[in-house]
Amino acid sequence: EEELERCQNVSLSESDIIIGTGELKRDIMIQPINALQASTLSYVECANSLRTDIKQGLSSAEVVRRQKYNGYNEFEIQDHYPIWRKYLDQFNNPLIILLLTSAAISLLMGRGEDAISITVAIVIVVTVGFVQEYRSEKTLEHLNKLVPPTCHTIRDGHEVQFLARQLVPGDIVLLNVGDRIPADLRLFEAYDLQVDESSFTGELEPRHKYVKSLTTDSGNFDHIDNIVYMGTLVRGGHGKGIVIGTGAHTRFGEVFKMMQAEEAPKTPLQNSMDYLGKQLSLYSFAIIIIIFFIGLFQGRNTLDMFRIAVSLAVAAIPEGLPIVVAVTLAIGVIRMASRRAVVKKLPAVEALGCVTVICSDKTGTLTKNEMTAVVVVSADGQIADVLGVGYSLEGGLCTVGSERVVGYSHPSISRVIEIGCICNNAIISDGILIGQPTEGALLVLGMK
Repeated sequence: EEELERCQNVSLSESDIIIGTGELKRDIMIQPINALQASTLSYVECANSLRTDIKQGLSSAEVVRRQKYNGYNEFEIQDHYPIWRKYLDQFNNPLIILLLTSAAISLLMGRGEDAISITVAIVIVVTVGFVQEYRSEKTLEHLNKLVPPTCHTIRDGHEVQFLARQLVPGDIVLLNVGDRIPADLRLFEAYDLQVDESSFTGELEPRHKYVKSLTTDSGNFDHIDNIVYMGTLVRGGHGKGIVIGTGAHTRFGEVFKMMQAEEAPKTPLQNSMDYLGKQLSLYSFAIIIIIFFIGLFQGRNTLDMFRIAVSLAVAAIPEGLPIVVAVTLAIGVIRMASRRAVVKKLPAVEALGCVTVICSDKTGTLTKNEMTAVVVVSADGQIADVLGVGYSLEGGLCTVGSERVVGYSHPSISRVIEIGCICNNAIISDGILIGQPTEGALLVLGMK
């Protein structure tokens, strides 16, 4: 409480924000604070560093000024190449180049049907690869959906709701159950605050958050309990925090930039296909040269020998191989998409098929992170059995012996269920839980 009073007394006037008396006044640029650094500072020091007042928040004019320096609280998706360039990049494959060469030679030799069939095969292969890669790249845009559209904050001394993209370092944000955190925050109030950080850790068990500053820099983002990160979800309790980073200057922003910059290595299938394309090219040219010179040595017509050599070389090229490979991989992608697994690169399906061991945690991966009440025991010794699994009411039934519990047909059992529903902060909407799994199980029990 003493620390809170100290921070509330550190309110900044407009003259504190603007420097200079005899010279031209100039703005002070407010830099975001790294989460590791902010965790070792008290929230008073964070507030002072960001020139904010945790009671009054920032003024509207100051927010506009900071947005000019720090930009909006959102991610910019860099699109280096136009869509036509991405399509042409699909032709940068040894086997595709070899097929194009054979199609061109077939056309020059008057074999139009062969040229058309090879060209159609090339277009199918290239289009399948392009469409899949384009669709998967669009998944990067879905990361922006983890940033909530609106948030609650304190500005000009009043609690207001506005677009989360307008947040700036130094803003004061209010957190409640079900809120998705709009930016990296240094907490200065936390009442039984529990946050789902599975987007970073993969562990769906909510993590308790506190206000107390760390004594030393742990060097590990996952061990910081006084910072909450953009994109994570409040599962329980409530609190307040100071925005220390927005957009690309958040932990989530670092992950976003890494995903954009990622250059995946070629898969074993791609390496094999590249090797096959190079070998076929080498052998095809070797055949053309050998047969051409044999014909010349035998005194045959030069043009006829060239046609024969080229025909043999084209016949050695497996036009159907790229189509078979592309269609097979596309089928694998479709099957994985039906299970909500997005494949960014088509050949990655083959690499995944070579996996023999997968190391994974249990919660939320092998299980659904859903809790279910199965038995209710009242103080007078009555026992009720509960059927149904998860947060769905399908097959749900609460019975004492052979009698179904309806309303107050069994007062002691009904009273237990009623208390569990009233002393509860969870919300279930369309089968989706917002809150703690234990409280969600009690709500479903009441509905059954």
